[in-house]
Amino acid sequence: MNSKISMNIMTWAVAGLLMGMQAHAVAGDAAAGEAKTAMCAGCHMPDGNSVVDMFPKLAGQGEAYIVKQLADYKAGKRTNDTMAPMAMAVADEDMADIGAFYAKQVSTPVEAADSNLALGKDVYRGGNILTGVPACMGCHGPTGRGNAPAKYPSLGGQHATYIKSQLNAFRDGSRNNDPNGMMRSVVAQMSAAEMEAVANYIATLK
Repeated sequence: MNSKISMNIMTWAVAGLLMGMQAHAVAGDAAAGEAKTAMCAGCHMPDGNSVVDMFPKLAGQGEAYIVKQLADYKAGKRTNDTMAPMAMAVADEDMADIGAFYAKQVSTPVEAADSNLALGKDVYRGGNILTGVPACMGCHGPTGRGNAPAKYPSLGGQHATYIKSQLNAFRDGSRNNDPNGMMRSVVAQMSAAEMEAVANYIATLK
């Protein structure tokens, strides 16, 4: 079972890399998008570098990933009491502009606990062969920059609290908009200690 999960993750990662080489970027207008992010700034800040660790940083995030998440909130495929009504107010044609604006912003450093960074690094870069946890960098890259055209999100420098909350959401099924259940398959094999450690390690990546 574990080897099957690992093979599936590897297949998805390879497919994502191929899409990344072949796909074209979403045609958003960053300049136009800046004016359309006014309602986002309250939580995510004007440049996308949120200062509250439960709100994700959007600065430097892939344009296509942002578009997908907004569309999923709007369609009810991803649920959040705050984001759902926000997304409902965004016209489909504006999502790419918003994504393009945030994709051009520069992510600023965040703080992370250093007590378990060694474990986080091991799991992020090498997974856990004993339990079938694949290496996170297979999809998100060694520095956490993700694969923007494949809609694999940039994680490096993200708030550890937010990352941990999303890992837990995938684990309990409250978030299920991951393609083919990819993330749900991963976290099903992770221990709570591994999830916390990985979240802290991700926060240190640049």
